Amino acid sequence: MISLSSSVLHWAQSDPDRLAIVYGQQRIGYAELAQRTRTVAGMLRARGIGPGDVVALLMKNSAAFIDLTLAISHLGAIVLPINYRLGAEEVDYILRHGQAKLVCVDTELAANVGNTDALEITESAQYDVRQLDPQATPVELSHPSGPGDMFRLMYTSGTTARPKGVIHTYENFYWKTLDHICELGLTRDDRLLVVGPLYHVGAFDLPGMALLLVGGSLTILRDFDAEPVLAAIQSEKLTGAWLAPIMLNRLLALKNRDDYDVSSLKWVIGGGERTPVERIQSFKSLFTQGRYIDAYGLTETCSGDTMMQVGQEIAKIGSAGRALAHVEIDIRDHDGKRLPAGQVGEICLRGPKVTGGYWRDAERTEASFFGDRFRSGDMGYLDEDGFLFLVDRKKDMVISGGENIASSEVERVIYQLDIVEEAAVIGLPDERWGERVVAVVVLREGATLTLETLQAHCRGKIGGFKIPKQLILTDALARNPSGKVLKRVLRDQLTDSAQP
Repeated sequence: MISLSSSVLHWAQSDPDRLAIVYGQQRIGYAELAQRTRTVAGMLRARGIGPGDVVALLMKNSAAFIDLTLAISHLGAIVLPINYRLGAEEVDYILRHGQAKLVCVDTELAANVGNTDALEITESAQYDVRQLDPQATPVELSHPSGPGDMFRLMYTSGTTARPKGVIHTYENFYWKTLDHICELGLTRDDRLLVVGPLYHVGAFDLPGMALLLVGGSLTILRDFDAEPVLAAIQSEKLTGAWLAPIMLNRLLALKNRDDYDVSSLKWVIGGGERTPVERIQSFKSLFTQGRYIDAYGLTETCSGDTMMQVGQEIAKIGSAGRALAHVEIDIRDHDGKRLPAGQVGEICLRGPKVTGGYWRDAERTEASFFGDRFRSGDMGYLDEDGFLFLVDRKKDMVISGGENIASSEVERVIYQLDIVEEAAVIGLPDERWGERVVAVVVLREGATLTLETLQAHCRGKIGGFKIPKQLILTDALARNPSGKVLKRVLRDQLTDSAQP
């Protein structure tokens, strides 16, 4: 029998008062978390949810998010976490394509839900699970799911106009969890900061819910704000965290950062960009007892495929570390031929934590594999010691504030303006966001367009974080002989000259 609730039920019996979740003023032990799981499962079952049904969560971080995730798995249903920063049209597409039977939504986000049956979660920070349905009968036993059963459907931005639904099985999740427990040495004494959004693999999986398997605890913050993060580390004596680069930058830049005792923190997992020596040195100046762990991973692999090994941070600067125990990484050329150490090619992965494909999308599933090896779309190389070095990000992807933004999704909306002749969306360096979204546009003859008009057009059609922060008007876009826009050329041309 496999369920995300299994370990919670285990610790509820063997150590019922052990702390599992800290959220606001709530301090939830394992016995209470187990009962909340059973109660919410009963509420969901009363609404017709059963094995194989898809239940979406359009929610910010909260104890309710954890309760619902555990309860959905307890019933043998499938959780579909949705980026709450998306626009209503994007949410609607995911709900329809994902075939969600029910969506659980924070009241503040309810306007983004269309015709899907919805359960509103009011004031998640203080909610009482019994208020959801006082008459529901708790579900005592979890559904006997198997390793190959799907537990999560997670949509990720790709290089096409629509997001892809990544299929995650229990096998994917538990092999990922085993690797992270082993690599990080996780025990019941670990206390994890969860401040990234739980709809994202960084917060949920890196190592995220793995702490509940070993009897550790999660301290959940609803939103990121630098000073409350340091306060939480101090008050809860937290030992680990996943932080997007922009989050770490803001912590390091906080003027009164030294007012807080953060000596309990042993590690922070980051990644997604090359880490300069200065960042590591600055990190050590704040987290004197901790280490910064560069990592590489994908939504398609439940995250965390490589991690930097202890003591190698400087010697292998620029690397994302080595593959974990049950992940095999190699570099392939465009024909799928394996390349030797030092040669740049596409990063390919295989192992039990790698997805089997995309939901209702056989074509893109087939295109994403060389045999049994998943094609990441990222370019990089392995050195002679097996350390991975990233050379380029996913084709045409912008990474802003830790969020992956498919340029084609933004372009699709820009092209809805009939005055636009051509458009290309790229990411340019930005001190605050890592990259900012930049629209490079060729207008029809005689037309005019301002950034404010473009932003107003995009608002509501795509998430606010995807809306261009800069508009560059040009006479033509650089293209190769086959007519394809050369976005790398655009980036190179504009990186030094363009200003936010």
